[in-house]
Amino acid sequence: MRHRVAGKKLNRSSGHRKALRRNLVTALFYHERIETTAAKAKAIRGQAEKLITLAKRGLEAEREDPSRGVHVRRLVAARLNRWVAEPDGTRVDILEKLFEDIAPRYLDRPGGYTRIYKLGPRKGDGAPMVLLELVK
Repeated sequence: MRHRVAGKKLNRSSGHRKALRRNLVTALFYHERIETTAAKAKAIRGQAEKLITLAKRGLEAEREDPSRGVHVRRLVAARLNRWVAEPDGTRVDILEKLFEDIAPRYLDRPGGYTRIYKLGPRKGDGAPMVLLELVK
């Protein structure tokens, strides 16, 4: 029985799985759409949506008490790879993008920030591929 067992193992060790999820969620926030396997997309979809919801609550909390907003930013930063290097070598702060770009976009939306499109099987091994994107 799998009672109260959350998440998928994705055939990886716990450290590798944690790094994979962190990298995929960071890539999703950076590019706003990623092409990946169906299993990986389903595994990170919930985590990405929870981070957006947390960022939305942080924006609302910042209006009342700035220290609560800082706390939420630190909670989100702990779950993300904060910096992403662009091809020209500059670094982009994903935390800043999440709080200033992505979260305000969804303030009036009660959930469902991501969408999954099926793309068909991958040529090499036949793995079902999907496009995971943030809803506009």
